[in-house]
Amino acid sequence: MSDLPRKAVTRTAKLAALPLGFAGRATWGLGKRIVGESAEIVGRELQQRTAEQLFKVLGELKGGAMKFGQALSVFESALPEEVAGPYRAALTKLQEAAPPMPTRTVHAVLAQRLGEDWPQLFLEFEDKPSAAASIGQVHRGVWHDGREVAVKVQYPGAGDALLSDLNQLGRFARLLGPLIPGMDIKPLIAELRDRVSEELDYELEADAQQAHAEEFAGDPDVVVPAVVHQCDQVLVTEWIDGVPLSEVIADGTPEQRDRAGQLLARFLFSGPARTGLLHADPHPGNFRLLPGGPEGEDDWRLGVLDFGTVDRLPGGLPAPIGESLRMTLDGHADAVYELLRTEGFVKESVELDPDAVLDYLLPIIEPAQVEEFTFTRGWMRSQAARIADPRSPAYQLGKRLNLPPAYLLIHRVTLSTIGVLCQLGATVRLREELEEWLPGFVPQEEPLDDREDGEDGEDGEDGEDRAYAEGGADEDAEDAEDADEDGDSVAQA
Repeated sequence: MSDLPRKAVTRTAKLAALPLGFAGRATWGLGKRIVGESAEIVGRELQQRTAEQLFKVLGELKGGAMKFGQALSVFESALPEEVAGPYRAALTKLQEAAPPMPTRTVHAVLAQRLGEDWPQLFLEFEDKPSAAASIGQVHRGVWHDGREVAVKVQYPGAGDALLSDLNQLGRFARLLGPLIPGMDIKPLIAELRDRVSEELDYELEADAQQAHAEEFAGDPDVVVPAVVHQCDQVLVTEWIDGVPLSEVIADGTPEQRDRAGQLLARFLFSGPARTGLLHADPHPGNFRLLPGGPEGEDDWRLGVLDFGTVDRLPGGLPAPIGESLRMTLDGHADAVYELLRTEGFVKESVELDPDAVLDYLLPIIEPAQVEEFTFTRGWMRSQAARIADPRSPAYQLGKRLNLPPAYLLIHRVTLSTIGVLCQLGATVRLREELEEWLPGFVPQEEPLDDREDGEDGEDGEDGEDRAYAEGGADEDAEDAEDADEDGDSVAQA
């Protein structure tokens, strides 16, 4: 019997207790203030207690509860520092570990899926899990051909637990909202629910991972472990060692941070161009830094894990993202506005001032305007504050924008990746990656005979970065809040 509780009533009781606990601590805080303690000290202590309880429960429950916590973790850098501080340690723990599934349960699943003689498939198998995630845990082993492998075993009843958790969390999303200022929790939970069936299907995950492994085989910068064996509820892949990105965030050197950030940006934009797939779960637990980059053993490569959630983009990232980014950096307000309207970011029933839209986007795409940009928590917080403050013109405009369903996952992945870059504090040459990999960012060269004077290098071809990917998306996200009907956005970062 897995320690992932099978009875919905057990899990529901734990989750339902969270809002009561929040209310109880608020009462405790009021009492402390009445007896004269500093509101600042009480508030900080209240946040710390709340964070500890929230992530302790989410981590214990695994399933959808833990997935929700992991999704929140990538937006930590958008929170005000007085809020983010108490969360950081709890989030890091949640990304990398959770209570293990009992050994007898693991063996039972392996016997059921691989056959009673499953131990003969391995020269070694470690019963103690090396990592635990929202729907399964990973064991280290040695395959019968001598390869070191990671054996991912799905928790029995994981599908029901995921859906039950997310449904329950959705019921009190508004109560959780104040914990993450500037983020609309409800669309995040809805979007996670939509991805459950894909993540439970290890065959889909194996196909996506193998496509990446083949494409990136021999790549000097990115390592994706190949698939060794797959069956229902069990996925065996090659093992990779490395420093978890969560450790780099906590204790990494400046060189590690910058290299990890550059490679993360490169993978975000090159993956869809090379495989037609977008890795859609970019929390730090899914990445490793490995030695042996292009400059030798002292250089680093990026190891990428967990392909359970991907966006299928046969033509790579949509060209309108790159085109919008380029035109925004060039200051072409009318052209940007018309493209946003064509793509559905501005609904037919809405009229906006193109110059106001441009003013909304430009601060968000700042990393694309320079040769290299240092991502910081302070920068992320300033963007979140500008967009989330109801008194801000940016907030008012953002609520009138729309996030088309086709862009929803791209938007979440882009925002999440930017959140990780800010956690790293990495200095990244983002424009370089956009020029190389983002369709539409660099204008197509026309034959010289067909060009009119002045048409050839509209400036901006090199300056426009991922900016719009976040910018447009951000606007959309907010707008998506407003336009619930699309069930869009995950993040108001």
